[in-house]
Amino acid sequence: MLLIFLEYLDASSLRMLGSACKFLYAACHSDDLWKSLYLESELKNSTALEWRGTWRSTFLRLPEEPNGAINCDTVFSDVLHRPFVCSNIDLATYTASIPACNQIARFETISNDDFAGQWARKPFILTKCIQDWPAFRDWNLEYFSTKYRDVVFRAESVDWTFETYTKYMTTTSDESPVYLFDRKFAEKMDISVGQEAGATYWRPECFGPDLFELLGAERPAHRWLIIGPQRSGSTFHKDPNATSAWNAVIQGAKYWIMFPPGADVPGVYVSSDSSEVTSPLSIAEWLLEFHAEARQSPGCIEGICEMGEILHVPSGWWHLVVNLEPGIALTQNFVPVSSDLYHLSEAIAFLKDKADQVTGFKRDVTDPYQLFTNRLREKHPDLLERALGILDAKKEQKKRKWDTAVGGDSQDSGVGFSFGFGGDDEDIP
Repeated sequence: MLLIFLEYLDASSLRMLGSACKFLYAACHSDDLWKSLYLESELKNSTALEWRGTWRSTFLRLPEEPNGAINCDTVFSDVLHRPFVCSNIDLATYTASIPACNQIARFETISNDDFAGQWARKPFILTKCIQDWPAFRDWNLEYFSTKYRDVVFRAESVDWTFETYTKYMTTTSDESPVYLFDRKFAEKMDISVGQEAGATYWRPECFGPDLFELLGAERPAHRWLIIGPQRSGSTFHKDPNATSAWNAVIQGAKYWIMFPPGADVPGVYVSSDSSEVTSPLSIAEWLLEFHAEARQSPGCIEGICEMGEILHVPSGWWHLVVNLEPGIALTQNFVPVSSDLYHLSEAIAFLKDKADQVTGFKRDVTDPYQLFTNRLREKHPDLLERALGILDAKKEQKKRKWDTAVGGDSQDSGVGFSFGFGGDDEDIP
């Protein structure tokens, strides 16, 4: 309750209250309080701001190691201790000894035919797929620090130069380190992406055509540069707009734990319309509380994607990912052409039926569903017709299940469960 109260105080009040006693000194120095103040202030928009080791020192522009620190050895608080525990967990405890039945499949390479026919709906890791990329050959943290030190990148809710972010990466003790996740990196770094000559990286051939490319300049955000320290990553989520994704590790290593679309993920609670997901605030919290249960749960698969490897995330799959060491990665979302057109039909259904959850489009795109289906009708009318047929068949199947549930089976005794609304005998929608 005290920590919740402190969240309402401004910087001056926190400093004065922290002078009252040892316990309040420790509580008012909680870096989460100062991180919130920083993110709510104009300072987060200042690219000239210098990272000073902690959010408090950075916000107050104090030296990195202020003099006169008070000894708080006699202060005991589970609430204050919890973030410390989470920021010092041993990741190897959770990433080692993966059961054989949980292992993500690994291949050196895979053909597009095999992907479209057998693997488009399954996660897998490719071990020899990006070795020809100039990005893989040239990029590392030292290269970025030299060539892009003054470039401003988006790191969650802050815009920092890479020099500032590097200082943060190497000194942070945050329970949930801020993750550099920039969708405009190609323009900022002045690099070309794609199959043309001189490209820095390109989509692996095994994934085949990407149907979202039909949207051209109106395509939603779909590619990101990812950089972060050890323990940074993403808590459980599904990729946006019912897309699939691939994630290539340029430097470092990442641990992945994944569940299929319909699975109940331990510690993750989803609203009935899937618009809201509630889960532990940090990766460390989830690992501490739910990892052991998750490893024993149906559908769970795990794996470590090493430097030079690429992981495929199928549409609709839940996934948590954490950096095992400081690293760089590239990721891109796409809509593949699988043999059963599952991904295309899911993307179309999402754009149509969950318009309030569609993300990444520019504001002037008011109807992504109509835009996408029009482009498909122009370029691939056969694919559109088949995908719409799949969706119609699914709706009919759901309707039959509903009719059976409320009306009984006609081959039974003729008495089934039914209900009405004040004598209205119209079909229930």
